[in-house]
Amino acid sequence: MIPREAVVLAGGLGTRLRPVVSDVPKPLAPVAGRPFLFWLLEALARQGIARVVLANGYMGDRIEQDVGPRFAGMEITHAREEVPLGTGGALWAALRLCREERVFALNGDTWLGVSLAAMAEEAPAADIVLAVRRVEDRSRFGSMRLEGNRVLGLAEKGASGEGLVNGGVYLLRRDLPARRPMPEAFNLETGILAEPGTLDVRAHVTEAPFLDIGTPEDHRAAQTLIPAWAAGPAARENA
Repeated sequence: MIPREAVVLAGGLGTRLRPVVSDVPKPLAPVAGRPFLFWLLEALARQGIARVVLANGYMGDRIEQDVGPRFAGMEITHAREEVPLGTGGALWAALRLCREERVFALNGDTWLGVSLAAMAEEAPAADIVLAVRRVEDRSRFGSMRLEGNRVLGLAEKGASGEGLVNGGVYLLRRDLPARRPMPEAFNLETGILAEPGTLDVRAHVTEAPFLDIGTPEDHRAAQTLIPAWAAGPAARENA
């Protein structure tokens, strides 16, 4: 059965996007007249998610105000970080507020139209399943080292060319913070994915639509791409 709970990491500063979006936090950056986060949450609701823990940070009060306690039929719990915790710290804190055994997590500034059901079927016993996407230029994102579908770590940064990159959607076991204690603030990629250690981390390779809105160029592209992806059969792989 597909998990029905998700964490959305919405605490980033959005520094690269400031030249075009400076009055709202990055997840609320306008896309076709609506906040990007609204598109993202509606996509989760369409795939059966019933509860979302929204990990807020920078301008989190604005996100809480605009999203509220319910959105698109889903229960919304706002987890506010008082000091920056990084992607890993924010996720570890949010997982403690979750209820299901396995929980989806995704970046609040990235669209990846991956099938959550397909991710849930990839490796049901794994500690973490992450969606990876092939891109033409991996230099901006870094890339993953895989053996079959097992994640061995991250490739060295700086390499260009085609590669498999982290698509920013995860399926994790809720008890990970207890089994893998970490500093209060840490980066998920460098702290966990770069060195999985004893954790069983698997990759779900997808060719689903992918866009990180974190640069002015990609934010412009999002104005037409996101509404098209959300409306069409490509909104989710295997649709």
